[in-house]
Amino acid sequence: MAKRSIAACLVPTADPHLSEYLPAHWQAREWLSGFTSSAGTLLVTATEAGLWTDSRYFSQAEQQLAGNGIALMKQRTAHAPEHLSWLQQHLHQGDVIAVVGDSVSVATQRQVERLLGSVGVKLRVDLDLPGDIWAERPALPKAPVVEHPLTYAGTSRAEKFDKLRGALRKQHATHHLISSLDDIAWLTNLRGSDVECNPVFLAHLLVETAGRATLFVDRMKLNDELVAALAADGIQIANYATLGDALSELGTNDTLLFDPGRVVSSVVQKIGTKATCIEGPNPSTAFKACKSKDELTHIREVMRRDGAALTRAFRRLEERLAAGMTQTELDVDTLLREERSAQPDFVGESFATIAGYMENGALPHYRATPEAHNTLQRHGLLLIDSGGQYLGGTTDITRVLALGPTTAEQRRDATLVMKGMIALSRARFPKGASGPQLDALARAPLWASGMDYGHGTGHGVGYFLNVHEGPQGIRPPIAGGALVPLEPGMISSIEPGLYKPARHGIRHENLAVVVEAEQTEFGDFYAFETLTLCPFDRRALEPGLLNPEERAWLDDYHASVRAALGPLLEDADLAWLEKHCAPL
Repeated sequence: MAKRSIAACLVPTADPHLSEYLPAHWQAREWLSGFTSSAGTLLVTATEAGLWTDSRYFSQAEQQLAGNGIALMKQRTAHAPEHLSWLQQHLHQGDVIAVVGDSVSVATQRQVERLLGSVGVKLRVDLDLPGDIWAERPALPKAPVVEHPLTYAGTSRAEKFDKLRGALRKQHATHHLISSLDDIAWLTNLRGSDVECNPVFLAHLLVETAGRATLFVDRMKLNDELVAALAADGIQIANYATLGDALSELGTNDTLLFDPGRVVSSVVQKIGTKATCIEGPNPSTAFKACKSKDELTHIREVMRRDGAALTRAFRRLEERLAAGMTQTELDVDTLLREERSAQPDFVGESFATIAGYMENGALPHYRATPEAHNTLQRHGLLLIDSGGQYLGGTTDITRVLALGPTTAEQRRDATLVMKGMIALSRARFPKGASGPQLDALARAPLWASGMDYGHGTGHGVGYFLNVHEGPQGIRPPIAGGALVPLEPGMISSIEPGLYKPARHGIRHENLAVVVEAEQTEFGDFYAFETLTLCPFDRRALEPGLLNPEERAWLDDYHASVRAALGPLLEDADLAWLEKHCAPL
């Protein structure tokens, strides 16, 4: 920084594809700070360093940043400036800030330039300062790319590209650049493992409306048979690093569509100056979000298999504890992996399992390690958030288990969160309604008791893709944020929570799909169909706090779980299921 007259260096959690989870090659923020979560921004000046993250990671950041000279800056808390506001206050006229251009979207670059330009600060995106000092930077991943069988994909590549080109013609685009990995994987019916727990691969895609497409990817990842199959569908292969060359060749007759929020600055800078650019969302993002009938059929079967695996794992955990065996949070992770691995078409976990006993449950994104974990006891609450990747879908589920006697406070808290989950699960809403309009339904029971939680209530979920998927989401409204309507076929988590540091954490989570409910004189109305199939531990609840409608919903849900999972289980596992699905 000193050699280049840089006053501040911004290190976001990002890669050239703006992914949520990054290959090790682009984990510069983690390498520099020691903070290992998937969300955070590091800011370094000549005399100070700060790490901005949200409430999900406050406790983790306090532990991991302790003593290393980096201050924890808590995002979205009262009287705490966000990192750009902090820069406005601390930098001066003529100062220069640097951020590597392959880690910042075009939209973010413009925002930074606008805010900092107001105080005379300039932005440079042509320097990779962390890379200059990262002597042992990991190489790019080399995992193979494979076909997602049409039996599961349901829709051929040709059909998906035809639909995409139809949308491009409406916008008068001749070319379309896609850098988001899940869009590319979905469009091409290909999958990989370059990102932990996400079946995607590093690539860019340049689609021509006239009928050709180029996939920029490491050729060594694809076998000859797959390359030939792609060529038959009009998709040619080019080296991953040559995207800039192709963009620079665009000319006066070319009109390129790209999403400024999903393409990085360093890529857009390569576009030829003669080409016309138009900006807008990737059409494939909306297509991908609404699951087809075939996809939903596979997903419902995956939910049965996943629920059966969890039933077996939870039963085994209870038996081990009852027998006096020592069990830790790490053992919970192992049990879940063993049971899911035994299911047909299981590929891997959809994210790192969160198994937090007692106070660790109050850390929303906690992860047990061999160096730091809790041993389970025969009392209190165990929060388990886990998921699986199957050829036929992606799962994400959270359950809170009572391992023995619980306190009145624990049962009350778990029940208030359950009331919010039931309220949102039962919601009916008009066509055009968005997640931020529904979010308060899940929070109202907690608000009534003066409590809340700091994360969103629901995120979209991919189809054998990323466990976190857009464009929809259920979260509090954000000033200037887009209100994406909930459409039939969209899958969302419903996961309200409550966290009391050093005591316990509660989160109940199911996945649900938006379905058509009814037509009235006021228009079309939608509802949620719950997809996840696994009992809630009623021992963690205080049934007296549930009203008759809430009790009926929970009994009906457990009856459907019993009917769906019963044929997949037998003996002790079936008995455990029937016990936990009995009516309140």
